[in-house]
Amino acid sequence: MTGFTTLDLVVLVVYLAGVTAWGAWLGRGQTGGTDYFLGSRSLPWVAVMLSVVATETSTLTFLSVPGVSYMGSLVFLQLTFGYLAGRILVSTLLLPAYYAGSLTTAYELLERRFGLRARRFTSGIFMVTRLLADSVRLFATAIPLALITGWGYTTSIAVIGILTVVYTYFGGIKAVVWVDALQMSLYLFGAAVAIVAIEVVLPGGWSQVFADASAAGKTTVLDFSTDPTVTYTVFAGLIGGAVFTMASHGTDQLIVQRLLTCTDLRSAQKALIGSGAVVIGQFLLFLLVGLGLWAFYDGRAFDSSDAIFATFIVEELPPGVTGLLIAGVFAAAMSSLSSSINSLASATAYDYWAPMVGAVNDEARTLRAGKLFTLVWAGLLVAGACLFIPLSEGTSAVEVALGVASLVYGGLLGAFALGVLTKQPGEWAAIIGVGVGIGVVTLFKDAMAWPWYVLVGSTVTLVVGIVVGRFAPHERSP
Repeated sequence: MTGFTTLDLVVLVVYLAGVTAWGAWLGRGQTGGTDYFLGSRSLPWVAVMLSVVATETSTLTFLSVPGVSYMGSLVFLQLTFGYLAGRILVSTLLLPAYYAGSLTTAYELLERRFGLRARRFTSGIFMVTRLLADSVRLFATAIPLALITGWGYTTSIAVIGILTVVYTYFGGIKAVVWVDALQMSLYLFGAAVAIVAIEVVLPGGWSQVFADASAAGKTTVLDFSTDPTVTYTVFAGLIGGAVFTMASHGTDQLIVQRLLTCTDLRSAQKALIGSGAVVIGQFLLFLLVGLGLWAFYDGRAFDSSDAIFATFIVEELPPGVTGLLIAGVFAAAMSSLSSSINSLASATAYDYWAPMVGAVNDEARTLRAGKLFTLVWAGLLVAGACLFIPLSEGTSAVEVALGVASLVYGGLLGAFALGVLTKQPGEWAAIIGVGVGIGVVTLFKDAMAWPWYVLVGSTVTLVVGIVVGRFAPHERSP
């Protein structure tokens, strides 16, 4: 066991200081809200693609996914097949609608179809969901920092939050996207280092890992069970994963904002579909790390599945390498948190503040307000992560965060389906449909696994919206 050395600390501090300074520097020359929140709609699709992947899977992938395969098998990979299918559908059905006009947030599309109340209602749902789900993500990333330093979780969370908000505040979306691209490369390198380290430290290497894992039934990828309470099956992965992705990548400002920074529709489609292919490889890599850790630790029990990989990094890797991989953990945390902060601030500025104060076209005022909202949301996310501390025992952050998001994604996806696929339902029909869809999923969530939440919620929302639309007057808010 090597522990955390002075060299590791130097590597970590140099990396964190460098990436924070670079991110802040990238924001130079900003003059308005479009620069700050949309990167002047001029970012290259490859950088956006990497940012999408880093945003949706960073912390959870690095820490939680190895724990999922450690505790189970490779069946989690089934979700990624649906993730790719969902991206193709979003690229075909929703992205053209976003690029038909110069939209600032995902929910502006609903305002154009239904009215301002619908835009604010769905944007508010996004804000609450992101706050809850990404507070869990932030807490998960505090685990290795607490393990290394001996600090409490609260202090660890605060340190991560402060470092991230510096470059997010000054750099805006441009800094978020480019730093995401860099940090994704680092944490994938960290996973590759872990793969090599396991080959070295285990007497039989990866051949022995696969032999033992196969004998224990841990190399199973496909599960054809039709039981709706089984979380990872072929049907839940392809159908539930695809519908989940249509919601998360087609209606969630966290991802849509990045796609709106591309130069044109074609670039946004390449970024989105390309990210699906990258995600499959990324999930496979980290699931394999989990199998290797299972073999290394001989399946021993841990207090939290999210602490397994962090323990290996700190205790088993040589000096310098440990610091680099812990930097990868921080990279994962910062990319995810910065994306959340910036998207929440943009939704607040464009969906609520600007229409209320008459600053829809005032770029300078939107920039100033956006920076203020950046600080507010950073504080709320840090506070939310601290509140999760007492609830964390025995949980997997990846499944908690996905479950929280899935409860409401169906309602959001159903609202967009009403807006794109129907003509008659009005604003109140959409709002009522979303409320009923979320309510039904919340009420019956224990009767099904979380990958089915979005399909059920969106179907209920669409049906209720159509039915109510036949009776409610077609009125819209100004």
